Formats: sequence, structure tokens, C-alpha cells
Amino acid sequence: MVVETTPWDVTEFLDGEASIAAYLDAAFEDGDPSVIVAAIADVAKARGMTAIAEQAGMSRAGLYKALGEGGNPSLSGLLGIMKALGVRLAVAA
Repeated sequence: MVVETTPWDVTEFLDGEASIAAYLDAAFEDGDPSVIVAAIADVAKARGMTAIAEQAGMSRAGLYKALGEGGNPSLSGLLGIMKALGVRLAVAA
């Protein structure tokens, strides 16, 4: 018996504000910067990289570079991207 599988793509499930917020919250809770950047990249892909780049005041290539493997976006870049995604950072005690 042959089992057929299909690739799993998280962006297919990031279809609403609640799922996006929960996904990003889990990434920040993990605390690993590479996990956080990857999660933000997933949300940007789900929302459309070109539109997010425009809203963040970046080029599409610059957004891919910042959020790609080994990417290390500046704080101002990260805040611009998150604003374009419609989310914000919050501090809690």
C-alpha cells in the first residue's frame, strides 16, 4: 500500500487575525530569534509579500532578505513589517 502525502504549508492556516496572533505569540514565547523571524515571514507570505513590502516601506527583495534564512531585520524594519501585518509588539510583566 502506497501512502500519498502532500506538503504542509502553515500559510494556508493563517487565514484570520486570531490564528495569526496565536502563531506569532507562540513564536515569541519560544524566544528563539530565528523562530520569530520565520513566523513573521510565514505571516507575510500568507498576507502577500509584495503588499507587505509596500506597506512596510521596503522593496520586495529587501523583505525577503530580512525575513529569509539567516535574516536579521533591524528593529525599525521589524516594527515596520509588523505594522504592515496589522500586529504590534507588547510588553507584559
